[in-house]
Amino acid sequence: MDKFVITSMRQSAGKTSLIIGLAKALDKKIGYLKPFGARLLYKRKRLWDYDAALLTNILDLNENPEDMCIGFHHSQLLYSLDKQTTALKLHNCIDNIGDGRDMIFVEAGKDIFYGTSIYLDAFSLTRTLGGKLLILVSGDDDIITDDIYFLARYIRLDDIDFLGIVINKVTNIDDFKTVYLPKIEQLGVPVLGIIPSIPELTYFSAGYLAERMLAKVLAGESGLNREVRNIVVGSMGTDEATKSPLFQGHHQVLITSGDRSDLILTSLRNDAAAVVLTNNIVPSSFILSMADNLGIPLLLVATNTHETAKLIYKIEPLPTSSDKDKIAIIEKMVKENINLKAFTN
Repeated sequence: MDKFVITSMRQSAGKTSLIIGLAKALDKKIGYLKPFGARLLYKRKRLWDYDAALLTNILDLNENPEDMCIGFHHSQLLYSLDKQTTALKLHNCIDNIGDGRDMIFVEAGKDIFYGTSIYLDAFSLTRTLGGKLLILVSGDDDIITDDIYFLARYIRLDDIDFLGIVINKVTNIDDFKTVYLPKIEQLGVPVLGIIPSIPELTYFSAGYLAERMLAKVLAGESGLNREVRNIVVGSMGTDEATKSPLFQGHHQVLITSGDRSDLILTSLRNDAAAVVLTNNIVPSSFILSMADNLGIPLLLVATNTHETAKLIYKIEPLPTSSDKDKIAIIEKMVKENINLKAFTN
């Protein structure tokens, strides 16, 4: 049984989506493990990692998502587990999910260094499990190149089984291959594939937004499938908002305090994808009724407008089990742009 540890140089590079694509593209029996949970999900009075729950649904895995993680917080694991105990727990996890599997994808933490203090970083995972390491690199062309040069110059890879790198979300692949790839290849870093940036994969639904923000749906529940493409922070006056092109499209989400009836009504009249109401302020019954009739979700959160905007901008637009089109796109991109033979040799 082969074990592949998937990590990335930076956060939100697309590790989970890459694993989904690989699992769909490879004709193998796949297992999944997320030792250090990061995206906390509280369901049925149990703590799950969001990615573990997502992969369980998309790949029709039999395991419980809570059994795919060792823990969620550095502070707890730092004093409850040592190197030996962590290794034992990792091997137990592999034994529990590995029966009948051809390969297991082990998703590391937020970036290549995350979890180092508790022996759950990508390199520790690879050594402990005897796996192969795959590093995902993402960003603009300059960031990608700098990260790969840093990897080649300053990170020791000679004592682990290093499979190579996958370069993700490249805006212009032909230009990248012409300008940057020759220099990267001279470094001796194996490049398994270059995946283009796909705009459709950057969008998510109003329902996904509600779930990730743990928001209460006050009205417009029938519109939770509306597609979100743009985020607008409602800090302007009504006249300015009416003239702003940001308020004209039907794929935008407005973030504003629940007492800004003027901006909320403007967004509803302009067919917004959703409105996120901050500060736990519920608008008037007239607005709730109007949103219900239009099928525009009103999502209530406790945080203020600034903090809410920061949280939303950090959301990674992962597919859900119902996003068949998005999953098909991910599978197609992996099949067309990654050397899949490297995973079966």
